[in-house]
Amino acid sequence: MSVLEMKVPSPGESITEVEIATWLVKDGDYVEKDQPIAEVDSDKATLELPAEQSGVITLKAEEGDVVQVGQVVCLIDVDAPRPAGGSAPAAEAPKQEEAPKAAEPAKQEAPKPAAPVAAPQTYATGAPSPAAKKILDEKGIETGQVSGSGRDGRITKTDAELAAVPALGGTPSTATGARTTTTTKLSVLRRKIASRLVSVKNETAMLTTFNEVDMSEIFRLRKLYKEEFAQKHGVGLGFMSFFTKAVTRALQMYPDVNASIDGDFKINYDFCDISIAVSGPKGLMVPVLRNAENMSFSGVEANIKDLATKVRDGKITVDEMTGGTFTITNGGTFGSMMSTPIINPPQSAILGMHNIIQRPVAVDGQVVIRPMMYVAMSYDHRIIDGKESVGFLVAVKEGIDNPVEILMGGDERKGLGL
Repeated sequence: MSVLEMKVPSPGESITEVEIATWLVKDGDYVEKDQPIAEVDSDKATLELPAEQSGVITLKAEEGDVVQVGQVVCLIDVDAPRPAGGSAPAAEAPKQEEAPKAAEPAKQEAPKPAAPVAAPQTYATGAPSPAAKKILDEKGIETGQVSGSGRDGRITKTDAELAAVPALGGTPSTATGARTTTTTKLSVLRRKIASRLVSVKNETAMLTTFNEVDMSEIFRLRKLYKEEFAQKHGVGLGFMSFFTKAVTRALQMYPDVNASIDGDFKINYDFCDISIAVSGPKGLMVPVLRNAENMSFSGVEANIKDLATKVRDGKITVDEMTGGTFTITNGGTFGSMMSTPIINPPQSAILGMHNIIQRPVAVDGQVVIRPMMYVAMSYDHRIIDGKESVGFLVAVKEGIDNPVEILMGGDERKGLGL
């Protein structure tokens, strides 16, 4: 018998262990070569583990186990024959005839308890106290629906409160309906994200500055050219290309925002690798657009579409998420009006986009309705001063408010590659 030992491959540089998130096959299954057999979580991504050969698999690790890179997690018997088909269902066991039941002794009825003697009725029976009457009136409850527990059957404040609670699903001490809890272990990726976010709050001097942008011109351009743009470039004209172009321009104007801190040193980058936050089945991922400053509008849209598809299909690689000098996140897709995004370390700044709302604004002394968006920039105050942070965000605003002049050189068709 020839048995192949399958070991955990290295998902990327500096990763020494992974967690078995899910086995996609069962012990004893026949697997085909390159068939995904497991999902493994590292601190950077969730990856599929494909079978290296065809054969019958024997699992050597459980779901949730943390295993070292290079450790054997399963065996594949490559000499095992491929099954011809599903196994035949087991024959039903013959039904045994039920033995005749012995005659049951006649049940003796228990003597019925004597009916309780009703308390004598008085003028106080069923009458609410002033506090109880106020509660019943507020809840629209008739006094005849409430049993009084006070002296001579008077309805007390507690009786009224108890009568009012069932509409809310219970009593002050009990409640009706499901009250279950579920405990689930966080994935390695989620635990790593949590650790990084806490470290950012504790180890950086994070501050957030806000502004608002007028999306009118972008709305106009998208409405006018979206069909022609899609036909020529094969991708839609979205908001992210405008914001990416505005950000790369602003980063070149304010190089300290495009920097990171390493101990006592500041590292400035002469390129703009923009991390784009994408929500996927395993949580928030941040794939990177390399040298985004050199990309066209269609190039940005095509690369974002490709990376977002990989994230949602679970096919994004560690290399595609490593690095990045600045991050853009769009909480507006989920309806967020304003937030303070957290820096993606070791970067020093992040831009948060939000939802677009038609609001009245003053333009040339007149009140007009415009599609407005709040934008927020969180930054590390250790290397970015207020002047640079505010100036950077104003530069982004200029690019969004006036994209034709600022981002397209005055020619919108040429700027969009049409």
